[in-house]
Order: sequence, then C-alpha cells, then structure tokens
Amino acid sequence: MNERTIDEIAESVLDRVGDRGEAAVSVQSGSYDLTRFANSFIHQNVAERRLQVALEVAFGNRAASASIDRIEPDSLDRLVERTVHAARLHAADSDWPGLIGPTPVPDAVNWDDAVANATPEDRARRVAEFVEAGPGMRAAGFFDTEAYDVVYANNNGQHVRGRFTRTSLDGIHQTDSSAGRGHATSARWADIDGSAVGVAAAQTAALSQNPGQLEPGEYQVVLAPECVATMMVFLAFYGFNAKAAIEGQSFFEQGAMQFDQQISLIDDGTDPRAIGLLFDNQGVPKRRNTLIDSGVSRSLNHDRRTAPKMDTSSTGNAVPGSASFGPVATDLFLDAGGTASADMIAATERGVFVTEFNYCRILDPKTQVVTGLTRNGTFLIEDGRLVGPVTNLRFTQSFVDALQPGRVLAVGDDDRFARNEFADGTTHVPSLHLASWNFTGNAQG
Repeated sequence: MNERTIDEIAESVLDRVGDRGEAAVSVQSGSYDLTRFANSFIHQNVAERRLQVALEVAFGNRAASASIDRIEPDSLDRLVERTVHAARLHAADSDWPGLIGPTPVPDAVNWDDAVANATPEDRARRVAEFVEAGPGMRAAGFFDTEAYDVVYANNNGQHVRGRFTRTSLDGIHQTDSSAGRGHATSARWADIDGSAVGVAAAQTAALSQNPGQLEPGEYQVVLAPECVATMMVFLAFYGFNAKAAIEGQSFFEQGAMQFDQQISLIDDGTDPRAIGLLFDNQGVPKRRNTLIDSGVSRSLNHDRRTAPKMDTSSTGNAVPGSASFGPVATDLFLDAGGTASADMIAATERGVFVTEFNYCRILDPKTQVVTGLTRNGTFLIEDGRLVGPVTNLRFTQSFVDALQPGRVLAVGDDDRFARNEFADGTTHVPSLHLASWNFTGNAQG
C-alpha cells in the first residue's frame, strides 16, 4: 500500500461518489498468516496481505455494492462508476435501511503487537510444543494469526475505525485407533500455550483408543466446551436472529422461561475477552445484548434492516450477507458455573461424555432439532467414572429441549473460547451436564 491511510482512501471514494446518492465505504487492510502441520511435521507456511475496498451506493431504496483489492486512482474510479451504475439499475429494496449518522464507538483494546508481528518461526515454536506433548502419537493441525485495521465511512457523517488481532492453535493427536483435539483462541499471543493445548489433545487420544459400541438411546451427557459452542451458535443464528423471528422461524418468546435458570447467554463485543471490531458492517457500534437471562429469553440480535420492523434499534450485528440470512452473533458468552467437568462425570450414574460435535445440520429451525455426529473422543460413563471409549455416535436432538428448565444438571467452571463449526473466537463457553440427549445411531446412520 502507498502512503495514503485507509481513512484517506475511504474519504477519496466518498468524494468520487459526491452527491449522486447515499454511499458507504469500508476499507480493510491487514494480514493473515497460517502454519499447517501433519504427521508431526510442519508442511506449509502461507501469508496473505490484504487490502480491500468495499462500496455500497443507494438511490432511494435501490442499492448495489461492489469491492476491489486495488487502490490506484483509476481502479477507485472504476469501482465508483460501476457501483453507481448498478445501483441505478437495481430492483427496489423495501428493507433498505439507509445510512447510520454520526455515532461513537466504544473504546476497547482488541489488538496485540505480538500477534500482528508473529513470524513463521514464532508459530513453529508453539507447534513444536503441541507436538512434543504427545510422544509416540501423530500430530496434525494449524496455527494461524490475523491482524486487521478497518475503517467504515459514509456520506451521512459516520466515520469509525478499529483494529483487531486473533490467533488460534488447533490440532489433534492420533493413534492407530483414536484421536483427540486441543484448541485455543485469543486476541493475545501470550494466551496460547502450545503444551497445554497439546496435552489436552494427547490425553483424549490416549483414553479413546480401541472404542467399543454403544446402543442408541437417551443418555445423560457431559458436553465439553466444543460441543456447547456449536449449540450456542445454532441457538443464536437460528433462534435469536431477528430476521428469523420476523419470518416466524424462531423459537424465541420474549419474557418466557425457555431455558434452565442456570443458562445466561450474552452477545457482547465490548467484553474485554472479545475478539474483533467494535462496530458492525453497517457502522453500528456493538454493545452488550442479553439473549438469555437466567433461563428467560430477553432479546434478539438486530441489524438496521430488522430493527425498524420490531420498533427497536440495531444491536450491531450486521455482517456481509446479513440482508439474506439476518443479523449474526459474533461475540457469544455463556456464563460459567462452579462445577468441574470431573465432578459432572462423578455425578453421572450412566451417560456419555462427548468432547466434540461434527457435521451438525439443522432439521427444523423453529424447534432447533439438529442432527450431527460426535468425534475425537466419546466415552461411556458408569457409576461416576469413564469406563471406556465408544465409537462416534449420531444424534438427533432439539437444542432448546436439551436446555429446558430442570434439564441442565450443572454448568462448568472451564469456560474458554471453544472451536465451533462456523468461526474461531466467536463462542466463549463452559462444559454442560445435561439430563438427556438422544443418540440415534452410529457414524454410519
């Protein structure tokens, strides 16, 4: 990039649009770096340096958008003229919300120079720690870092800027008959402990060797954070999504006790632990939004399209594409409890301990019936102890029903950023002990 700042680039694009219509521009500059390893050896290092300019132009309720990864004057000219032309031809959009006016963004520090400046050698040292934690096993996974500086500006007076870093170490240790996963994500380099992540993976792999069969049926379950993270993402995306509620496809009943009183779920980009920007794709500041308060469904996530339809304001949850699928929670925090996962297992007469879900798919958004598989460590519990590993199981389960009043037996004290099937760094959750879970078969059906 030349000496122009991203603020200057954004303003130059708006100047090119002039007074021809409403215009909003976002400029993103940063880097993504990735180290992959397999068979306990690093086999790939890649780095991407990205500069993207995205423009949206509207004439009344006719809007169009386009993006470009070049910033030469001729390229910016073409971006503007192409977008203006497309907007004039576009079909009317009755939900076009217009542009936000001047609105301040909360202060937060989601940036770490150590992440932004990490080298392949730095990542290799963390990978080595992970690999060495599983002697005699085969290790595979990735370690990535990203650092981005982003500005949003429009010709209605809003101009905000933010930056963030994120780093994730995710990997498995494997034996001939088993595997175990470890995961850590943070905005800060110092939070990633390669040895601790590797030990977690190796211990699970060692315990889950030579699995046996388990008959399908209803079982108590102890779900590790990775399982809970996937549950919370599904609840938020399909349930606490205002667009889904408006269209009658959500379970949400405001003020109703739809969950156990031990469940409190918050979407909060201002939390000190959060990762990412403090404003959304429409330039709206993020804020704390309580979705579930001690079991009671309190509120939905909104963007500027859905909020007017429910006589409220945006919660700062617009993302690229949310015009189609609705506002998206990106900073979910499930309140921790006071029970260790070992104590959950000890309190289970007969049940299943699951470390991770895989390939989950929604069957009915309104009831939150989901089907999926277990993987990387599934264990039978009898008389308060793990008696042996079992093969991967298929489940078909309503996530809402599983969390109903009286069905949450304990909430763990082990909350952390856990991997889900959507995006790292978006779900900070503990383990859960649930009264019932419907396993319908094995991995083959």
